[in-house]
Amino acid sequence: MNISMTAPAARKAGRLRQSLLDAAAPVAACAVALGGLTAWTSLGNAGTPPDLDVTRARVFLPTGDTPDTAAFFRVTNQGDSADELTAVTSPAIGDGIALSRHRMTPEGAAYRDVADRIQVPARGTLDMTAMSSDVTVPADPDWHLGDRISFDLHFTHSGTVRVRAEVVRPGSL
Repeated sequence: MNISMTAPAARKAGRLRQSLLDAAAPVAACAVALGGLTAWTSLGNAGTPPDLDVTRARVFLPTGDTPDTAAFFRVTNQGDSADELTAVTSPAIGDGIALSRHRMTPEGAAYRDVADRIQVPARGTLDMTAMSSDVTVPADPDWHLGDRISFDLHFTHSGTVRVRAEVVRPGSL
């Protein structure tokens, strides 16, 4: 008995075989890419999320009858991914806290402006100073040298970090 395919069945089998061949290249490419990414990750080369440590938390003792003072923080990122400081709050202060940047005009004058966010570089440090960036804080005349004020630093990827800033004399960073 001779079994042979009819012409429509042969065309259908040919289309199926061609479809399988057409799909083989993208499937193989995905398998190679997945294998490469798996090897890259298993060797520890895929990077790490931000790993933040906040130190040197200081707030200037208010002087005179100034309405605001400044707080400064050092944020060290040991991770391979950058992060951003988006806000600072304090349970002891309430409203009026703002991120600030210090800038120079073309004429050489310094001014402070409000910042929406401040970058914390991967494997780097955000070191706030009176000449770079700080946190503008409503002054409290009841603060004394050595007092500790709680602040919550809010980051895009790392969430919230609570620190206690020491009240220091201006200029003693």
